[in-house]
Amino acid sequence: MNVVTPRRILAVATLVAAMAMTANGPAGAAANIQVAHSCRDVVIDATAPVITRDDILIRAPRSTVWAVQTDVANWPSWQPGVTAVRRIDTGRLRVGSTFIWDVEGLHVTSTVRQVEPGRRIVWGGTGNGITAVHVWTLTPTRDGVLVHTEESWQGDPVDADVPTAQAALDASLRAWLENLKRASEARMAPGQ
Repeated sequence: MNVVTPRRILAVATLVAAMAMTANGPAGAAANIQVAHSCRDVVIDATAPVITRDDILIRAPRSTVWAVQTDVANWPSWQPGVTAVRRIDTGRLRVGSTFIWDVEGLHVTSTVRQVEPGRRIVWGGTGNGITAVHVWTLTPTRDGVLVHTEESWQGDPVDADVPTAQAALDASLRAWLENLKRASEARMAPGQ
């Protein structure tokens, strides 16, 4: 029996942050991915009980930040808890790109839902009863790149303990952003 614990939710948070909806996902999950009418962007589920929005300024070129974030095979080198990643396809991430990865002892298959190279990437999916939609946006600024992320969660494990799920998602996205900042800025250090 799977018991929902704060540790398990945190592990799932890390997972679903990068999971993507596949064509074989639950029928109801596809309906939860909304499309913005003005630009046809995939957006988070604004009706989900758990939503996190966060951002960080990274002092590196947008191309560097994008390269770090989308080089999924290298996630284990800068993202604690990710122990293995295997791309199913090759080349740049694109809609339909799939990769299999291990994080916090769990085995995950992810598929990309939307990509605007250098600017925006979206994952959305279902894992352990949680349906998630995760958006990453990179905006150049005078001081570097503002990375904005937002993610929504819904499902029985979330409904069972919304405050714990909210805290887990908040912590997961904050840690991911800080790790992305460290990895991206390290590439800009002298000798790199």
